[in-house]
Amino acid sequence: MKHYSAVCFDFDYTLGDSTDSIVAGFQYGFERLGHPVPDRETVRGTIGYLLEDAYTMLTGDRDPERQALFRAYFLEVAKPRQREETFLFPGAAELLRGLRVRGVRLGIVSTKTGETIEYIMDRLGLGDCLDFVIGSSDVKHHKPHPEGLEMALDRLGLAPERVLYCGDTVLDAEAAQRAGLEFAAVLNGTTPASAFDVWPHVFLARDLDALARFLEGRTRPAV
Repeated sequence: MKHYSAVCFDFDYTLGDSTDSIVAGFQYGFERLGHPVPDRETVRGTIGYLLEDAYTMLTGDRDPERQALFRAYFLEVAKPRQREETFLFPGAAELLRGLRVRGVRLGIVSTKTGETIEYIMDRLGLGDCLDFVIGSSDVKHHKPHPEGLEMALDRLGLAPERVLYCGDTVLDAEAAQRAGLEFAAVLNGTTPASAFDVWPHVFLARDLDALARFLEGRTRPAV
């Protein structure tokens, strides 16, 4: 049986849920920029993408200056709320603590800002479970580009076959494939299981309890 010595996770809709604050940030930013205000489900479909890309997906506007303005407006409302309102999905804390106790190294690679993720995890008492957080400001190229996962491999000092990446979108699946990592899909978000059919994956987890059971016999410390 294949064993992993490290597991890396996406954050939004993989481990945590920041929907309310993200929706508020989108709606405020779109209003300030004169766009029709998107509804909750429309915004949910963009979660996991870089903010600038999500803005363009919903507006068709590719102007870098307006993309940057949207990010600034978004963060004005969303950042403080994300820090205090984000919650983890059932089983997330137990999954991370269980892996850590077994000596498995853990990281987060996300398009969310790293400082926000670190604040959230510290607030929830889980910061000490993580070896590192790689966020949007830490890389030049964002998922599905493999740069974030390649950076994670460098920090871990492990071969790709010893590391599993877990995420909720096809962006995560493609990034894992391009970095040479095996991938497990987590169905906490808006991406249906069928979307992963065309991407290599070792497991489809309906929730984090299922992922924990899958990893129970497949993780062990690096030697």
